[in-house]
Amino acid sequence: MKNSYATSRLIRLIILCIGLFGLAALSSARTASTSVNIVNNSGKEIRNVYLSHVNLDDWGGNQLGNATIQSGQSFTLSNVTCDQQQVKVIAENQDGCFYYTVVACGDSATWTITNTTAADCGS
Repeated sequence: MKNSYATSRLIRLIILCIGLFGLAALSSARTASTSVNIVNNSGKEIRNVYLSHVNLDDWGGNQLGNATIQSGQSFTLSNVTCDQQQVKVIAENQDGCFYYTVVACGDSATWTITNTTAADCGS
């Protein structure tokens, strides 16, 4: 009996471990990542780039750190983690005006900001 009880506990432990591993695999499969190449053709320096959920204004920290994106240059945000199907990308230029775009998660995207890209300058 004692041996049978130990075997039963071992089997339950193995099943529990397999189940937890499966849940962890499913959880990581739901978290997509993406990369966004931001091309600045606007004639203005991009000083900050933020990420947010699409329908919220829950901006995270500046993704550029101490870098800037000069006119004619580009910057790639790599391994942007998404907990939804899309992520909002917000760029701020040297005048404090904001540009917005939404990108699909799981794919890489290129966003080109030009002089004709609509900007929110707070007015």
